[in-house]
Amino acid sequence: MTSRTLILLRHAKAETPGDIPDYDRALTERGESDADAAGSWLADEKLHPDLVICSPAKRTRQTWQAASVALAQGEPSRPAPEVHYEEGLYFGGRTEVFDLVRAVPSEVRTILIIGHNPTMSEVSALLMPDDQYQGVALELKTSGIAVHVTEKPWSESQPGTMRLTRQHTARG
Repeated sequence: MTSRTLILLRHAKAETPGDIPDYDRALTERGESDADAAGSWLADEKLHPDLVICSPAKRTRQTWQAASVALAQGEPSRPAPEVHYEEGLYFGGRTEVFDLVRAVPSEVRTILIIGHNPTMSEVSALLMPDDQYQGVALELKTSGIAVHVTEKPWSESQPGTMRLTRQHTARG
């Protein structure tokens, strides 16, 4: 069987809302640094996505931009992943995340999803099998990464089917 890897990344630290619409909030200086650190960690862990599914909100796009630069430096000859910006990651919740994952072609081996809390934390907790989760609350902080693995095709993704193999909070 072929192993598949799903990486969940909560966007990096963003500006306080204030008068800015939530959708347009940018990363702070610390957020930029943390997003870069997230990309470096992914490169160090040899976690190179084939597909990136990203919320189109400004802070998630900026998180991907900074992470992708650092990730590319880890293996410059590797082709850049395909990137999809999906409104469902901003306006939806965990159901939309599962729907997006189930729609991924089976030949894709590694997916990186960049989104928002509470959805990213909820999806990570839901993915874990009962014997691993044991009711412990999992909260991804800004630039938090959760790596899940499955032997099943993406089309069979559902709660309780992907073990959490690594977790990291990137700080730059």
